[in-house]
Amino acid sequence: MNTAGSNWFTRLTATLGMNSHLHTFPGGVHPEGRKDLSAEPPIRLLPLPERLFVPLQQHIGAPAKHLVQVGEAVKKGQLLAGSQGAISAPVHAPTSGRVIAIGDFPAPHPSGLPVAAVTIEADGADAWLDVDPPSDPFSLSPEEIAARVGAAGIVGLGGAAFPAAVKLNLSRKSEISTLIMNGGECEPYLTCDDRLMRERAREIVEGIRLIALATGARTLLVGIEDNKPEAIAAMSAAAQGGPVQVTPVPALYPMGSEKQMIQVLTGQEVPAGGRAADIGVLVHNVGTAYAVQQALCHGRPLVSRIVTVSGGAVIAPGNLEVPVGALAADLIRACGGLREDPARLVLGGPMMGMQMSGLEIPIVKGSSGVLALTAREVESTRPGPCIRCSTCVRACPMGLLPLEMAARIRAGDPAGAVDWGLKDCIACGSCSYVCPSHIPLVHWFNHAKGDLAARERQKLRNEATKRLAEERSARMERIAREREEAARQRAAKKAAAEAAKKAAAEAASSQQEVTA
Repeated sequence: MNTAGSNWFTRLTATLGMNSHLHTFPGGVHPEGRKDLSAEPPIRLLPLPERLFVPLQQHIGAPAKHLVQVGEAVKKGQLLAGSQGAISAPVHAPTSGRVIAIGDFPAPHPSGLPVAAVTIEADGADAWLDVDPPSDPFSLSPEEIAARVGAAGIVGLGGAAFPAAVKLNLSRKSEISTLIMNGGECEPYLTCDDRLMRERAREIVEGIRLIALATGARTLLVGIEDNKPEAIAAMSAAAQGGPVQVTPVPALYPMGSEKQMIQVLTGQEVPAGGRAADIGVLVHNVGTAYAVQQALCHGRPLVSRIVTVSGGAVIAPGNLEVPVGALAADLIRACGGLREDPARLVLGGPMMGMQMSGLEIPIVKGSSGVLALTAREVESTRPGPCIRCSTCVRACPMGLLPLEMAARIRAGDPAGAVDWGLKDCIACGSCSYVCPSHIPLVHWFNHAKGDLAARERQKLRNEATKRLAEERSARMERIAREREEAARQRAAKKAAAEAAKKAAAEAASSQQEVTA
């Protein structure tokens, strides 16, 4: 039995005396939270940087296409780039100023490879574009709510950054019955959702009701880990007397993952390879609900977010409201700078976040944290051989067998790892966290997934090339047949003409003989 998660249900009900209807999920771990570093100071507004570097790819799907030109003056909230394709999201100006460059800039990605970005030189006024929000957002149709959410560039703020309007439309078509707002925030160090719920609970609840109106959901649940009592109290007060139910859930990583939150609150499991909508559920992050409320009630697109700045190397950790396009270095400066050189820089949380090579990386819509970790906080033990202890099996929240998947990957057989559930792995890192041999299992799994994706892309390219070759061959054969047919018809026509000419000559000769 998994000792990391075996007693959480008893602990929760004993502590709160409520929520006996909660369910369990397998596995889970209890990493050291370290949330006390940043949880208590109120949210502060990041001093406006002189320049903002706004990537056009801040979401899952096709990148946005820029609609502004170098030298153009823009207002805060003005459309910089429009969405492309069915899955995409527009990008808006995070402040007022002038566009001084459109080109490549280092991406918020471990590779640091450049992505297309719009650089804005701030004018200091931070002046919003004039907007005319609806007088009563709750009178809007579901279709209009989804359209406005899409136009506001809202994406999932829990980290996945999937365009929110796409999920709203798909959920309405799927006739979902349950809307879950994820306030789990189970990653160590991160407290941005906690502070948002404490300080802006009314707006979040209003956003939840608007999302419910857009989807037709009848059951509205908010899951918040029980290590956030202030957030639970604030959200409960804001939801009092309404349809939104605030439910404390155990502080067990990865509770904040969509599938685990669904399983604990509803007892249902998302089928392998399926979506939450397949079982009538839609999950959004509480930050997304706040963004929806701001867009529909105030006409403000998603141009900023709350970001946790923490880690032992940061002098004054806390949570900042940050315009999209600010550099991680700007956030560190606003928190007093660094007391020592960090051993590791992370964008996001330490379990699922991305390691950064430097701080000249822009904040995007999905950036939840900037962590500067010391050597004491970063375990540097060299990995050893797998001892088949199955600790990773007990920790896996998806009920998978990480050691078996790793064995196939180590043998150069990533396809074999798929047979053991690789595609169901949520890359939470629980297996790596508990491994006594310090094997970086989740990195292996992510690498294997990338390798399989590359193979699939190559397969599709090969199939496309083969199809084009076959089409060309068929086309050339058709052209050859058409040419042969044309030549045959010309020969037949010529033969017919010659025959007719010969017959005419013979007829004329016969006529002459008769006349003579």
